[in-house]
Amino acid sequence: MKTYIALLRGINVSGQKKIPMANLRELLANNGLESVQTYIQSGNIIFKSSEDDKEHLQLKIRNAIKKEFGFEVPVIVKTPTEIQKIFDDCPFNEEEKMNSYFMMLYSIPDTYLVNETSKLEYPNEEFLITDDCIYFYCSVGYGKAKCGNNFFERKLKTTATARNYKTMVKLLSLST
Repeated sequence: MKTYIALLRGINVSGQKKIPMANLRELLANNGLESVQTYIQSGNIIFKSSEDDKEHLQLKIRNAIKKEFGFEVPVIVKTPTEIQKIFDDCPFNEEEKMNSYFMMLYSIPDTYLVNETSKLEYPNEEFLITDDCIYFYCSVGYGKAKCGNNFFERKLKTTATARNYKTMVKLLSLST
């Protein structure tokens, strides 16, 4: 059995795409995932599976949610090792890292779009785009930032889901 972390995008935000975590845990357990646990209401799932194909697991979770709740939810599945690498590769100093966001990408963005977006500069904001994550820091807080998850999705034409430092730390601790 391997441990995985699934990240859902856009659930339980502003009353949209509501999924109670107890129902989600039960749904996924009934669909063959084991030791299913969730962390907070924003779609963080830790589970075990004998399945090696992460894309198959993503599809399984997405289809189960669509069938049960009636709407599409983007799902990304990573191993704890992959999440740890993303976390460790954060380019910011420790203080900035503790106040940064990790926007995990569902697909590798086009190089031209990455290069064009990387040229943009906004006061108090720093970011680095890699193949699987956008590292983002805003000294005045994420809520006041020009660059956010939706901004990067539009610029890079890919889906992303953001997690803050504390959530990343907790997901890593729950998955070991």
